[in-house]
Amino acid sequence: MGGEWRGVLYPARMPSFHRVSPPETVSAWVRWFWIPEWHLAPGRVSRQEIIAFPACNLAVESDLVGLAGPTTRRSFRDLTGRGWAVGALLRPAAVPHLVEDPVAIRDSYLTLDLPDLHTAVSAAMTSDEEDAVRRSRAVDAFAHWLEENLPALDGEALLANAMADLIDGDPSVRQVEQAADRLGVSVRTLQRLARHYVGLPPAAMIRRRRLQEAAERLRREPGTDIAAVANDLGYADHAHLTTDFRNVLNFTPSAYRGTAIDQPGR
Repeated sequence: MGGEWRGVLYPARMPSFHRVSPPETVSAWVRWFWIPEWHLAPGRVSRQEIIAFPACNLAVESDLVGLAGPTTRRSFRDLTGRGWAVGALLRPAAVPHLVEDPVAIRDSYLTLDLPDLHTAVSAAMTSDEEDAVRRSRAVDAFAHWLEENLPALDGEALLANAMADLIDGDPSVRQVEQAADRLGVSVRTLQRLARHYVGLPPAAMIRRRRLQEAAERLRREPGTDIAAVANDLGYADHAHLTTDFRNVLNFTPSAYRGTAIDQPGR
């Protein structure tokens, strides 16, 4: 799935954070579960900045259940006080069962009325069990809810998952035409799948993967020449990488490299 911190711009700022592989029973709907927990001193704010994966996330928080739509730019969340969340990075197959049109919730966080899911996950996270047990039971409760409420996958949903797996997992795929050819479908079919199951065009999904990889490399290898990173990731030149950074992150690669501090994966 790439580096543990891929997509996280400043890992050193992260609170306690765990990424959990889904049970096999829900692996067609969830790429992984993620669980942050934090306890900050009064008055302290911890800003978490993300280049999100091109996907939707279903999250249970202490007071709500939310569906985060696909993003077109850098996103952030300011943490204060004490709290937790249990989220699921959704695979495309799950999305149409939670929102009719994911395009409509780009860069948005939609509150959902799912009391059974909220009750089950909250009970696990607020129990007196050891931390690892709480997290494990929360994931089990989340997975059980998905099993009970999402229908079996059809062929189109499986194809949408294959599209996302290919685009995110194969760096050699740099053009939409390549992805369509590898999947044996037309470009138009790929675009339709991406719109209905992801909420972003396939070209944007490819660009997001490359941008995440570029940011991670600049953070982990600050001495690397930016032009070399651009070349390795298939950008036409340094200027194209800089444009991508500016459009999505609102700063340049060199500016990011100057502020990012690497932290080994936990």
